[in-house]
Amino acid sequence: MRDSRLHTDDAHRYRKPGEEFAAHGRVTHSAGEYARGDATTNTVEGFFSIFKRGMKGIYQHCGEHHLQRYPDEFDFRYSNRVALGVNDRERTTPRHQGCGRQAADLPTAS
Repeated sequence: MRDSRLHTDDAHRYRKPGEEFAAHGRVTHSAGEYARGDATTNTVEGFFSIFKRGMKGIYQHCGEHHLQRYPDEFDFRYSNRVALGVNDRERTTPRHQGCGRQAADLPTAS
């Protein structure tokens, strides 16, 4: 984790874990601060919001044996979303490599 940066709010519970990272950026929500430079908690809050909606709406039961697969899937979805300029074709093509279909074979949106 020494190469990673941690961004949190100013809750005391994050101070000790923050020592394990290369840098720890904090914002002071209690003072109305929601960003300081590039330190913000908006990304994790947005991701968690999408994850929660998916778990309540799509996956009604989450088996312990496959537990890590759920956040992995939502990490993929969040990291490959339209807001980042990734369209359906680009998102789907890596998943189809090796299954006999090529990007040219995929349907296009009309």
